[in-house]
Amino acid sequence: MSGSTPFKMRLVHLDLKGAPPKVSYLSEIFPLFRALGANGLLIEYEDMFPYEGPLRLLRAKYAYSPSEIKEILHLAGLNELEVIPLVQTFGHMEVYYLGEGEASRRWLQQEQNSTGKLCLSHMRAVASHVQNRRPSVTPLVWDDMLRDLPEDQLAASGVPQLVEPVLWDYAADLDVHGKVLLMQKYWRCGFPRLWAASAFKGATGPSQAVPPIKHHLRNHVQWLQVAGSRPTDSLQGIILTGWQRYDHFSVLCELLPAGVPSLAACLQLLLHGGFDGDAKAKVENLLGISNLEMMDPVREGAGSFPGSNILALVTQVSLHLRSSVDALLEGNTYVTGWFSPYHRRRKLIHPVMVQHIQPAALSLLAQWSTLVRELEVALQLAFYPDAVEEWLEENVHPSLQRLQALLQDLSEVATPPPPPPPTSPGRDTAQDP
Repeated sequence: MSGSTPFKMRLVHLDLKGAPPKVSYLSEIFPLFRALGANGLLIEYEDMFPYEGPLRLLRAKYAYSPSEIKEILHLAGLNELEVIPLVQTFGHMEVYYLGEGEASRRWLQQEQNSTGKLCLSHMRAVASHVQNRRPSVTPLVWDDMLRDLPEDQLAASGVPQLVEPVLWDYAADLDVHGKVLLMQKYWRCGFPRLWAASAFKGATGPSQAVPPIKHHLRNHVQWLQVAGSRPTDSLQGIILTGWQRYDHFSVLCELLPAGVPSLAACLQLLLHGGFDGDAKAKVENLLGISNLEMMDPVREGAGSFPGSNILALVTQVSLHLRSSVDALLEGNTYVTGWFSPYHRRRKLIHPVMVQHIQPAALSLLAQWSTLVRELEVALQLAFYPDAVEEWLEENVHPSLQRLQALLQDLSEVATPPPPPPPTSPGRDTAQDP
């Protein structure tokens, strides 16, 4: 079946700088990756790698141990997934500020020097170091910094003989013709091999909870058009990126289990050359879901793939938690009419109104508390405590706290204040010290 796809390598990107899965979860999901049509992994270890020596301080609190790294590589091998480690260097890391350091500024003041040349000289130095240490390894580089460089500068830099560019674009309205022209430019500059990078999650908003599958399918349809407009094997393969944060300082976006249906659909689209009925049926069969379009967040219809319960519960929270609390606090006539912020600050309410508000608020809190406990247990099986805490704190706690604050205010209003303590007989309280 994979003979029909122009992408002989199909790599799933694991971004471990946020919510890194436990090895036990990876052991369950790797066979599914393989069944869906992946044959490689791009593992962005980030701070989950068990660095030693001076780099030890980079380790995250729950970093994988050396034996766990070996286990991950072993599991990948068992599932015929080739592993490419991803170390962010001079592609995605901080390059916006290139040339602003003191030494760089001095260098740029010399005639003929430019930020483009500065970038290429550093890339050449890093790639040469890799080649000297590991002659059999060819570095891949994200192509951000190469796209706009003049052809003659790029060709003369020596970089095309050292690296293979990854042309990335995660948009649903990718410019197919523009990408083909860019590929032609890279070939003219001397790059022997090129790669593509799409996205199955982590590309439609920094706090997105569940990927919009149609957006990602369209992105892959257009990458197929890019590949199909050139001679066969014009692209070595495609990396299906699944970013877990936009950067180290941003919030978590879609968790890996929440991205599985999108990944499944995109991989099958690449293998079938489009997302026809056969591709859709294969996805639904492999994931154990009845209808991909109507992904039912109710648990019974959530699927049978590893982490499908997480997807169901995350979907419930993202679709309904905030809106249901908003409906009570801002749409319930009794709350807006008889227990407004003005009333709450002054602790004023007609006693009858407590009975109109309190049961509804208690019922909503109980309903969500049960679901959140279930989600917390599911998350703890797949992720480490810091990721569970972060996801709940970002996505759950704000709404529940608003509900709890309403109930707290109600209970204070409904309970009469205790009488003041009696004053001592025969003393003038006004003159007490």
